[in-house]
Amino acid sequence: MKAMQLAAPGGLANLQLTDLPAAAAPAAGEIQVRIHASSLNFHDLGVVSRPGAAADGRIPMADGAGVVTAVGAGVSEFAVGDAVVSTFFPQWLAGRQRPSDFALVPGDGVDGFARESVTLPATAFTHAPKGWSHTEAATLTTAGLTAWRALVVDGGLQAGDTVLVLGTGGVSIFALQMAKSLGAKVIATTSSAAKAEQLKALGADLVINYRDTPEWGDAVLAATGGRGADIVVEVGGPGTLPQSIRACAPGGHIALIGVLTGIAGAVPTLELMRKQQTLQGLIVGSREQQQDMVRALEVFGWKPVIDSRYPLERMAEAFAHQAAGKHFGKICLEF
Repeated sequence: MKAMQLAAPGGLANLQLTDLPAAAAPAAGEIQVRIHASSLNFHDLGVVSRPGAAADGRIPMADGAGVVTAVGAGVSEFAVGDAVVSTFFPQWLAGRQRPSDFALVPGDGVDGFARESVTLPATAFTHAPKGWSHTEAATLTTAGLTAWRALVVDGGLQAGDTVLVLGTGGVSIFALQMAKSLGAKVIATTSSAAKAEQLKALGADLVINYRDTPEWGDAVLAATGGRGADIVVEVGGPGTLPQSIRACAPGGHIALIGVLTGIAGAVPTLELMRKQQTLQGLIVGSREQQQDMVRALEVFGWKPVIDSRYPLERMAEAFAHQAAGKHFGKICLEF
């Protein structure tokens, strides 16, 4: 089978197309899956681009979607021909015992889905939403579930709430689409007039250009009659968190997801405390949460926004496109 491997010390130039033995027949409790698609995330970019971030020969990509080709003994949840999508934390099936590292995350601590076939425990997958293509389903493992958990699981989103999303990456666009489907108002930020129009076309009620309005937290307050957003999907990190706290309503929820602007910085703790906000870090979610999300997505009337599609052998080009930051929605691999 074809696969992409990352040679030491890492970097896009060290992504290599290789031929590997076909995936083994599934043992008891396992399924074999023909992988047809993956999607790029900021996490994957970090793994392939940072020197020494992954072991020599690591197969990248946390997201994988495809079709079941064989089923091991004792597996009743899946049958040959089922469309499935991988989980980010294969060991986190449910409950509050959350992983705090990436040791078992595909494409990071263990081999991922940049290959044509895998054999893994059945619990490493869920069913894909009915009617979705493999490429569309591949966007769910990381970005889709992160947005779902931020809004529904942790944020407790209710119809009529106001949600603030930052930028036009996969998580933010998923959050916009999900929030609108659940009856929320959505405010979005971007630095591009063209992307602002795309956000409005997806249903954003207000788009703020953060370059023209660097104090965009105040703009959110003004647009909400001084109250602020009930939920903020915070993907920037230290460079944007002070404005997110300003923009968030008293008693509101800030889902700290990304570190696009760095890994440490000052936090306006007085304002956070005074407004009695919840600031919660999160990394994707559990298998049970993914199953709940899939059931919800099957009744929503939209599909993920796909920015571009690349064949497996052009993975380095896909990551370069991601690193340039000009994409709108998800960049996907198809194979």
